[in-house]
Amino acid sequence: MRHFAVIALMVLASAAWGQTRATGDGPEEEASLIETAQVVVDGQTLFRVRGISSFTASRRAEAIAGRIVALARDAGFDPATLRISEGELSTQIFGGPRQMMSVFDADASLEGVRRAVLAESHMAVIREAIVNYRNSRTPAAFRQTALKCGLATLLAAALIFLVCRVSAWTIAGIERRFRERIHGLAIQSLELVRAERIWGIVRTALGMMRTALMLAVVFFYLRYVLGRLPWTRGAAERLDDWIIEPLAYLARGLGREIPDIIFLAVLFLVVKYVLRLLRLLFSALGRGEVRWSGFDPEWADPTFKLVRLLTVAFALVVAFPYIPGSESAAFKGVSLFLGIVFSLGSSSAVANIIAGYVMTYRRAFHEGDVVKIGDSIGMVTQVRLQVTHLRTPKNEEIIVPNSTILGSEVVNYTTLAKSRGLILHTTVGIGYETPWRQVEAMLLMAAERTPGLMKDPKPFVLQRSLGDFAVNYELNVYCDEPPTMVRLYTELHRRILDVFNEYGVQIMTPAYEGDPDQPKIVPRSQWHAAPAQPEGTAGQKKN
Repeated sequence: MRHFAVIALMVLASAAWGQTRATGDGPEEEASLIETAQVVVDGQTLFRVRGISSFTASRRAEAIAGRIVALARDAGFDPATLRISEGELSTQIFGGPRQMMSVFDADASLEGVRRAVLAESHMAVIREAIVNYRNSRTPAAFRQTALKCGLATLLAAALIFLVCRVSAWTIAGIERRFRERIHGLAIQSLELVRAERIWGIVRTALGMMRTALMLAVVFFYLRYVLGRLPWTRGAAERLDDWIIEPLAYLARGLGREIPDIIFLAVLFLVVKYVLRLLRLLFSALGRGEVRWSGFDPEWADPTFKLVRLLTVAFALVVAFPYIPGSESAAFKGVSLFLGIVFSLGSSSAVANIIAGYVMTYRRAFHEGDVVKIGDSIGMVTQVRLQVTHLRTPKNEEIIVPNSTILGSEVVNYTTLAKSRGLILHTTVGIGYETPWRQVEAMLLMAAERTPGLMKDPKPFVLQRSLGDFAVNYELNVYCDEPPTMVRLYTELHRRILDVFNEYGVQIMTPAYEGDPDQPKIVPRSQWHAAPAQPEGTAGQKKN
């Protein structure tokens, strides 16, 4: 305490002199522009010194600290013998014959006091540092430190155990008394937040409080124990810089951003529940429970996705100015980079998405329809925002980009087949020597014999052209099951061949060069030549 009193008197005595020296900028402002370093012994900062380009402040501070430690380790040195020697250019502090340090006018101007006053202050601090260094390394000090550290360890362990037990008792008590009272937040029959989620939030909050208390106990324990040992006293002092200062900085930043964070939280909750209500509305539209004039129930899901995207995009635009750090150059640079990457890499994806929505509202086709897109024919199995899946009659899956579909001709075999029937047609060429009435009757007979065709409307025949060598007849039949049209075409062609062979009429398709000696027909007796079997007998043989 005596040394501190001396230092205080010296500082007060030189205050007036320091004020008269101060012109323009104050000493504090001048010192902030000069590089200085701390003289540290056993983790305690004694004072600061400045340096020059050839002997930096950090090197000078380390050299002074080394001399102080060397004197403290010298058991024969008496700290009371520290003395000051005035020189023309500097004031030296000696410890016996050893020079501890020199105080220059530049050092004094940095502190705003006279050189002699600063030298007296530094000598008092050095003397006290030597005494403390020796006292902290005595056997009695080590025993006392070990005892205090042991008691601190027991106390920290007891506090952590107590925090764990109290936390467990608190959670159990709250669960016993209040869990049954926590009900889900609901509007009529619409449950917005489940009770399990509310209870999960409560448990999470209690767990975070327990963890924070345990970390606080560990922090103060480490700070106390490290501060008792002379070798780790510096680490104890730096714990504040490592932990407290970052947390304080975050707390100050959080305090400045609290209004914006509250706005973002409210906006998030509003958007979340607006999206939930929209989902319920469009789900009801899709099920037909709610009807809008001119709104197809199949539009419900894609319309919800589109509205959801627009809602989220609008919320992001509103929230952007309130995001912490959104005004920084780094944040703007990252946003610009992501925007460029998205615009360059997603042009085809965006085109496919737009095409998918256009097709949805155009009602070009639905899942389950049989369509022809380009050269591909198949049943639509999935319609997504970017692609459409087709399953061909050969059980192949074709994935067609929606932008391709939007620019191509689409033939839908299913749309009108449900009400008017789909017309299947096939063409045969018959010679001019065969009466057209006979040909049309045979074609209609073949259609009548073909299973799976509609009886109403009735089949009909068109004479498509009078060719050079034959008359081209087109048989048109109706079916109401487009997925079976490949099989129906096969059955129809089989029946046409049978009927024309039965009546001895030669089919001239595809070309005609001259009348053969014998008609190109299959006699009835050879209709079931091996390995073919008569109709109706295949199943009997298997049985």
